[in-house]
Amino acid sequence: MDRVKNWFSSDSSRGLTLIGLPFGFSLLLLAAPMLLIFFLGFWTQDYLVLDRSFSLDNYIEAWTEPMYRDLMLRSLGISAAVTLATVMLAYPMAYFISFHGGNRKALWLFLVTIPFWTSYLLRVFLWKVILGYNGVLNSALDWLGVIEEPLTFILYNANAVIITLTHAWAPFAILPIYVALEKIDRSYLEAATDLGDGPLKSFLRITLPLSMTGVVGAALIIFIPTIGDYVTPKLVGGKDGLMIANMIQVQFMKANNAPLGASLAVSAMGIVSIISLVFLALNRRWLRKRGS
Repeated sequence: MDRVKNWFSSDSSRGLTLIGLPFGFSLLLLAAPMLLIFFLGFWTQDYLVLDRSFSLDNYIEAWTEPMYRDLMLRSLGISAAVTLATVMLAYPMAYFISFHGGNRKALWLFLVTIPFWTSYLLRVFLWKVILGYNGVLNSALDWLGVIEEPLTFILYNANAVIITLTHAWAPFAILPIYVALEKIDRSYLEAATDLGDGPLKSFLRITLPLSMTGVVGAALIIFIPTIGDYVTPKLVGGKDGLMIANMIQVQFMKANNAPLGASLAVSAMGIVSIISLVFLALNRRWLRKRGS
């Protein structure tokens, strides 16, 4: 009995008590639905009739059908492009706030969060107005005499999806990179300057490697959810900008084929998980080489 009482009064028991409810909550609302989606892919559906007999047909179709494969490759390409563009745009902003923000860092961070004040759908519709055939961008370029005909490659295709998603996810990239930059000990940079390193060399040898945790975090924060975005491709992508999430939505909502939609969703999650793990492993290997 004394051993049991000591265990319940220990730090370990208090820690388990604190995380027990959130952990159970996560299992109930996250793990259980994902397991249901996984097993749903092994069933078949004929309109409203769901056959729970085990079958691999949906997963085989998800991996062998050329249309689904092309949508998956397009989704990966769009998400990779959005991730690269967003990080490249966010890093200079985060760097400016961290190293040159002075006493106004809080103000700059406050301004970064302003896009969150408006609805995501409203921001997408605004980009539709900006990039449209007679939109703000084409009208301005025509007024300046830069173009004779409106640009057609900036709307209802993958380019429009990339532009819109890059703007929408920029704050999510700026904040983790800023946090990583703030953790850098400025004395390292001063030492590098004393040893003769210029600004560029100091940045490449010290600032960039030490801020890679923020860059990696930002990349994962952007890459993983943009694969599953279906609103933006639907509104600004047209037929050439649709992604795998749009097909999943069609299977669940219109085609009444939830098992095939579930198999596509599980396949997409699996591919994204593998790519993310490989990316993390390569980044860890690169950091070890830099450290040695």
